[in-house]
Amino acid sequence: MSVGRGDTETMVVLVHGGIELASRPLARTCRPDLAVVEELARLQLAARRLGCSIQLRGPCTELRELLVLLGLTEVVTGLRQVSGQAEGREQAGIEEVVMPDDPVA
Repeated sequence: MSVGRGDTETMVVLVHGGIELASRPLARTCRPDLAVVEELARLQLAARRLGCSIQLRGPCTELRELLVLLGLTEVVTGLRQVSGQAEGREQAGIEEVVMPDDPVA
């Protein structure tokens, strides 16, 4: 299944020690939703039980953005999110914690 707009198909790759063991297309990638994220989480859990991990090859922008929005980029794909530049007094690599009672700056 092609993602559309000329994008390539998203592939789920099973990896162990940096070596690709297997790959398969990820279904339903035209309009990624929570079902796709759940499928990826289940695949990652199964891979970890085997001492492996999964990675995505060619994910569409919408899928990448959904994983980032849900905070699951690293959990689902084993890949770290590349963070932007630190703002103001923030240190690079340190995430800001926002408390519900904090006033808006």
